[in-house]
Amino acid sequence: MHEKNLEVASLLDYYGGMLTDKQREVVDLYYNEDLSLAEISEHAGITRQGVRDSIKRGEQQLLEMERRLGLMARIRQLEENLSRIAAAAAEMERYAADNVYVRPLADLARRIRELADVAEQG
Repeated sequence: MHEKNLEVASLLDYYGGMLTDKQREVVDLYYNEDLSLAEISEHAGITRQGVRDSIKRGEQQLLEMERRLGLMARIRQLEENLSRIAAAAAEMERYAADNVYVRPLADLARRIRELADVAEQG
């Protein structure tokens, strides 16, 4: 068919519910299960060309939704920012623990880091 745009697999997680059931199934089988067009055709009971067309339409819809809504980009930016917050809090915690005058900041920094860690995991 063509080289797979692996971003589509991630977009399917975010926007897959907005595709038709058949499109979601076909795109999922192609990207996440790595089935060939022929295998998907047999599984879905449609022609190989029908599978290809369904995948192309699904890809276009997913990419358009991300272009308009930007949900995946926003979440990736939030994850990146949380990592930076956690790193800054860890650095602050180390600095504050070593300096008597700002030692109470070590507890605050530890709490910030722990909250950021929980947010990154959940």
